[in-house]
Amino acid sequence: MVANRVPVLRARWLTQTFLSWPYAAATVQALLPEELVVDEFEDAAWVTLTPLLMADVRVLGVPALPTLAETNLRTYVRGGDAVWFFSLDVTWPPLLAGRVLGVPYHLADLRVRVTGDTVRYTGARRTGGAGYRLVVRPGAPAGPTELDGWLTSRWRAYSRRLGLLWETPVGHESWSPATVSVEALEQTVTKAAGLPPPRGRPVALFSRSVDHAWVGATRPLRSPYTSNPRQGGRT
Repeated sequence: MVANRVPVLRARWLTQTFLSWPYAAATVQALLPEELVVDEFEDAAWVTLTPLLMADVRVLGVPALPTLAETNLRTYVRGGDAVWFFSLDVTWPPLLAGRVLGVPYHLADLRVRVTGDTVRYTGARRTGGAGYRLVVRPGAPAGPTELDGWLTSRWRAYSRRLGLLWETPVGHESWSPATVSVEALEQTVTKAAGLPPPRGRPVALFSRSVDHAWVGATRPLRSPYTSNPRQGGRT
C-alpha cells in the first residue's frame, strides 16, 4: 500500500459493484500512455466498470459534502499495483478541476436506488452521450478469489498531463466482498473509452461498505518503473 502522505479526500464507499471483463492485452495497451504497461491476470488485461456512492466525504479545506455518486471505468497497469482510469463520472462539478492533471472526470447524472434486495444504478454524461443502466441483486458474503484481490487491491492511480505522468495514492481498509447477480446491464461507457464491446458476462462483485477510504495528494513522476517499463518488472 502507498504511504498516506497527504490525504486530500476521505470518504466511505457504499453500495459498490465491480463488473470486470477480460480483454486482449494489446487492445488495452493501445489506449495507454507510452510510459505505462498494462497489467495482466491469466494472460488477459482487465477492464472494470464500478458504480458506487461516496458518503461522509471530506475534502481538504472544504466543508463536509453530502453523499455523492461516482462511476469509474478503469484498467490495471504495472508499477505498484496501480490503475489507469479511462473515465470517472461524477455529480459534483468541482471535481472536474482534476482534469488539469489529466484525470478524466466527466459531469454526469447518476442515481443509485436500493429497493429490497435489488440495487439499480443509472448514469448519463452531460456531454458525449455515454451512459449505462445496471440492476444487480447482491448475495451472501464470499471470500475473495485471487482475481478478486488482484482487481481490488490497488493503491495508486496514474494520469498524464503536460508531458508528465502523475501519481495519486489511494488507501482503504480491507473490504468484504459479496456475490452478486447481474439482472440487467446496458452500457456505452466502454465504447466511449475506445474499447471494443466486452465479450461474455462480467466477473461481478459487490461491496456494501468500506468505511475508511482516502485519496492522497497527486505528484509528478518521471516514470513508475525503476527500469524500462517495456521490459516488465514492478517497482
